[in-house]
Amino acid sequence: MHYHILLSETCNSECRYCYKKSLEEFDNGLDKKFKFDFSSPEDSIVDVKKLKKFLEKDKNAVLIFYGGEPLLRIDKIKEIMDAIDVPFRMQTNAKLIDKLPKEYVNRITKLLVSLDGSCERTDYNRGEGTYDRVMENIRLIKKNGYNGEIVARMTISQENPDLYEQVVSLIRAGFDSVHWQIDAGFFKFDYNKEKFSKFADEYNKSVSKLIDYWINGMKKGKVLKLYPFLAIIDSLIKNEKTKLRCGAGYAGYAISTDGKVVACPIMNCIEDFCAGNLDSDPGKLKKFDVSGDCTNCKYLDLCGGRCLYWNQAQLWPKEGNDLICSTIKHLIDELKAKLPEINSLIKEGKISKQQFEYEKYFGPEIIP
Repeated sequence: MHYHILLSETCNSECRYCYKKSLEEFDNGLDKKFKFDFSSPEDSIVDVKKLKKFLEKDKNAVLIFYGGEPLLRIDKIKEIMDAIDVPFRMQTNAKLIDKLPKEYVNRITKLLVSLDGSCERTDYNRGEGTYDRVMENIRLIKKNGYNGEIVARMTISQENPDLYEQVVSLIRAGFDSVHWQIDAGFFKFDYNKEKFSKFADEYNKSVSKLIDYWINGMKKGKVLKLYPFLAIIDSLIKNEKTKLRCGAGYAGYAISTDGKVVACPIMNCIEDFCAGNLDSDPGKLKKFDVSGDCTNCKYLDLCGGRCLYWNQAQLWPKEGNDLICSTIKHLIDELKAKLPEINSLIKEGKISKQQFEYEKYFGPEIIP
């Protein structure tokens, strides 16, 4: 299984859309749905020996450094990597990755780096100077021998639905791997019907345009790892059903700063989604699944339910959630419509089925 380990709940960025906002909406009604426990410390106090024993019980364990910003705890990263031999991944804003010695960086074979597209868009969302600093650090780690996968992890906000332009900007900057998440449905007080209806229309047009761009690349033998497209096509080719694409609560968990094992990082302070602790048998951790309208949706076997937190929290009214779902249905329908063309390109030998295969559950969003 894949485990996100929260090394710190603090961050050295102040992004406009950080999920931390959900914990600051004190009258969002979640206290009536869930039992909260805010007693965990800001920084990880996990006993590394205990963590090692826990991971050794899982022969397929993968550890993903996560935060807040994990690179605020370089000491903990080094302690863990010195003691434990598993595949490592990291989700980071990469502002401090130049501070982590190269022998550690080069062992983290997949890096998910927070960039929202162009320099202008990234700096608008994440703070002035962010883009240049991150790109400089990426050049540095490559110079120092890094040859793992670097995934640009984007957020698409309601005020800026221009997915195509921003993804293409990242591709031109040298990224072959990109994923994105729509900042929608995670905070009660950001729902505006007119605003989000307009966003959904423009975003759907941008998705269609980006799919055409993606397929044009295939005609030249290139399958870019645009993860929402890649994973859905892989499932369609294999006629494969899926549960939650992120694996939350059954194939992936989060380890909180005090060692609790929870369904996913955003739920780390909600007791209802605690699956166990580091003394637990990984094979016997409590499992979770989506419920409600998702269970009767004909898209479920390809969507998986979008997000466990979104599904359970239900912070937006039904009409808002339906709008979110309309963007997912559009994405799936557009990719289904392109499947015959993709199969023809495979048959012609221009691309192969293997180019759509990917590591599941290490972090890229599949259903935005």
